Amino acid sequence: MKKLKNNIICLTLVGVFTACSGDFLERVPQGELITAQLENPEGVEATLVGAYALLNGNVNGTWGNYASAPSQWLFGEVAADNAHKGSNNGDQPNMNQIESHQAISTNDNLAVMWSRCYEGIARCNNTLRLLNAVQAGSGERLSDSRATEITAEARMLRAHYYFFLKRVFRNVPYVDENTATADAVTIPNNTDVYPQIEADLRFAVDNLPPDKPLGEIGRVDRIAAQAYLGKVLLYLGRHSEALPLFEAVMDARPDITTLPFTDNFDVTRENGPESIFAVQHAINPDGSGDNANVGDMLGGFYGNAPVNCCGFFQPTFDLVNAFRVNAAGLPMLDGSYRTNAYTSDFGLTGNAKTNYAVDRTIAFDPRLDYTVGRRGVPFRDWGIMPGDSWIRDPAYAGPFVGAKHMIEQSQFSTHAVQGTLQITGLNVNLIRLADVYLMAAECQVEAGNLGEALALVNAIRERAAQLPGKQVNGAPAAAYNVQPYPSFPNADYARDAIRFERRLELALEGHRFFDLVRWGIAKEVLESYSAFEGQLLSAYRGLVFQPRNEYFPIPQEQIDRSQGALVQHDEY
Repeated sequence: MKKLKNNIICLTLVGVFTACSGDFLERVPQGELITAQLENPEGVEATLVGAYALLNGNVNGTWGNYASAPSQWLFGEVAADNAHKGSNNGDQPNMNQIESHQAISTNDNLAVMWSRCYEGIARCNNTLRLLNAVQAGSGERLSDSRATEITAEARMLRAHYYFFLKRVFRNVPYVDENTATADAVTIPNNTDVYPQIEADLRFAVDNLPPDKPLGEIGRVDRIAAQAYLGKVLLYLGRHSEALPLFEAVMDARPDITTLPFTDNFDVTRENGPESIFAVQHAINPDGSGDNANVGDMLGGFYGNAPVNCCGFFQPTFDLVNAFRVNAAGLPMLDGSYRTNAYTSDFGLTGNAKTNYAVDRTIAFDPRLDYTVGRRGVPFRDWGIMPGDSWIRDPAYAGPFVGAKHMIEQSQFSTHAVQGTLQITGLNVNLIRLADVYLMAAECQVEAGNLGEALALVNAIRERAAQLPGKQVNGAPAAAYNVQPYPSFPNADYARDAIRFERRLELALEGHRFFDLVRWGIAKEVLESYSAFEGQLLSAYRGLVFQPRNEYFPIPQEQIDRSQGALVQHDEY
């Protein structure tokens, strides 16, 4: 089998395994294969590729898959303090509910997230069913070793889809390969799925090969399974069990300080040693984008920007100011970064607006300008970011744009859909090595090893210090400075430092809201953020974060379809 990334492009089996539609039980749709035609090794492999294909959150077409984006920009960043929905108030209004934590059960973003993840689960389950039928049949079989690997791959993918569902909805029904198709829609959501997620990941750790097969860059391997299992255990508060898994991952990869930060967001350097588990995206041979990064497509810019659709996913003032550093080159953990906040050209008028020049004296962590686009600073290879002319409604969502999900202008011809340049072939890293370092640092703090935690955090900061600061007319665009922490004097300080470092290093990569929830600080952080951000943008003023806002309502359409089996959270 050729590269998995390319095989996904050729997959034509989507309609065969959609699991719950009664229409498919009546007759075989023309142009589709029936299960009997797939009961062979090639059919099993192709069905597994279909399970991988759903990692990009896309069932068919390109538009409409935003909430199921593997980057989780909507639930992980817009629902937190890192990003605004962007665009304008009237576009995608249901996303406003996600951002303000006022979502109701009929919100279409919830339905998309639910249905895409369960489609992925259905494909994993069908892979396992088909594999069992082939191995038990009288025809050609897979080798025992390959059958075990396929089982491990499918179970790891299933664990991923359930983990995404668990973080967003909390109470979800569990369906596996042993669930009869007719019963799937009436399974209740009254049990915790974490034990099944853990079991699938442990099986993957025990049975996946240590490295990806040659040429199969998109497949999961033991390192990815170890990282994912460690992450789940971290969410469960089982730090002592998670730490050895993270250490195994770090031991298997080069020192983080030797790996360029920018490689993580370069379409020509993806799947490098920092990438632990990545969603593979590619432009189809015919130039279309079904298998590309369709989930992030709304994050294209506006107006006269080289990519001028659609103006969503704008970094917050709070995130930008979090990159400020004190005289010692350290983050302002006490929140003082909000004092005399940097606002770019926001609110200026007349000559002050026209003649605005970036303030080069502000001390910033250089990761800022590789994460955010701001007026007066070079943006990738697009030229100087001009400000409002790239933004749909600055008065609504601020003066900043995101950088990590974009690609170089010089790469448009080969790595973007022509005519729809916001759809690119850039992969999305679900887990990368820096994430593992910082999760391991959390575990070290809980084990009382503050020195080990310090070393891990400082490795991330040492790598950040290597980033070349952006320049304007031959001079730095800011007083860039990143220094290591001299010490972690106590566990509370260490926790604050690690949490802040996760925000800086992983900003706009889909982690922030879920981190705040698992740390138990979502209410205090988001209400404090709202008080600050609301001084500048009135739409974000007055957030009251309730306990129920740590998760989102079960989609009403699924409750109705379940014939009463699914129960809404009491709080909703």
